[in-house]
Amino acid sequence: MAPSRCAWLQDLAGAWVFYSVLPLPPGMPPWLQPRFERIARFAPWIGALIGGLEASLWRVAEGGLPLLAQLALVLALGIWLSGGLHLDGAMDTADGLAAGPERCLEAMDDSRVGASGVQALLLLLLLRVAALATLAAAAPWALVWAAVWGRIAPLLAMQAFPYLREQGTAGFHRRHWQGLGAELRPALLLLVVLTALALGLGQGPWWWWGWLGVIPASLVPWSLGRRLGGHSGDSYGACVEWTTSWTLLLLALGPVLLRLPV
Repeated sequence: MAPSRCAWLQDLAGAWVFYSVLPLPPGMPPWLQPRFERIARFAPWIGALIGGLEASLWRVAEGGLPLLAQLALVLALGIWLSGGLHLDGAMDTADGLAAGPERCLEAMDDSRVGASGVQALLLLLLLRVAALATLAAAAPWALVWAAVWGRIAPLLAMQAFPYLREQGTAGFHRRHWQGLGAELRPALLLLVVLTALALGLGQGPWWWWGWLGVIPASLVPWSLGRRLGGHSGDSYGACVEWTTSWTLLLLALGPVLLRLPV
């Protein structure tokens, strides 16, 4: 296979390695070795995989375990599958925001987690627990949609704001950026697939309800970018985590407030 034709497959393999702890299948051919130039565009696909595994565990545990144990296992699985990569960024970003503009990047670089980072972690998890408990039987669909929108949010951040660190480890995203249209195309295809699945499986309003995740996916990177004056690898992770949590909460409360079936 010509190198130019398999580049996207190499980026997909790179996204698999970078955004999850799941191993690649053994015996990968040389032309399919991971590369990491444009992996962010495939992060939503890895999010769909992680969300799908969380949804599967939810279905398996449903009715067989107390709800609290079920919630804890599903959340733990999601954190483990992502290697805690984005949660670490969310905590560092919270510490940076608490430190103020002059010490923001310094605080985010500190390997120690401060009080603001711990509070951010607790808030993120509490929001998800509340949302999933409210969603009940609809939780599996919401987990997948939220995981996808969470990984779309950093793409909007990369497009709209400068990168804050000259030598930052996440700078490769910006160096290989080819514009929002090109980088967002795989995610848009995925959203269409999810919509078609919801329609085909007769999942009520989920064929359009899941699209409400565009609200936090847009507002979270914009809000963080304005407060920080740009974005870094840590704030990309914060975009993932906060968008995921707010999407779950929005999907949980929306039908309740509007009295729609889930």
